[in-house]
Amino acid sequence: MSLIFIYITSPSKNHAEKIATHLLKKKLVAYANPFSIKSFYWWKGRIGESNEYVLIAKTLRKNFEKIKKEIKKVHEYKIPCITRIEVKANKEFEDWIKKEVR
Repeated sequence: MSLIFIYITSPSKNHAEKIATHLLKKKLVAYANPFSIKSFYWWKGRIGESNEYVLIAKTLRKNFEKIKKEIKKVHEYKIPCITRIEVKANKEFEDWIKKEVR
């Protein structure tokens, strides 16, 4: 089994929670953690900064393409950050993820 974490930035807590709930209801992820961050980035030729929320969603690699499509349907950003991180976990956690997602 290939466990991944998906790292998604969002403009607000409410929006991060909306994405998490959307993915959970579709059974594409088993678990999601939103948390506050401060971001610095290039945008339109200038350095910008903003308060954002990161959502880390736990799922299986096979769901990544479906999840990207679903996030793009509901995300407020023109160019959302949707990245995948390959992870290794204890067997019990991996088994639980496998049981909870499609």
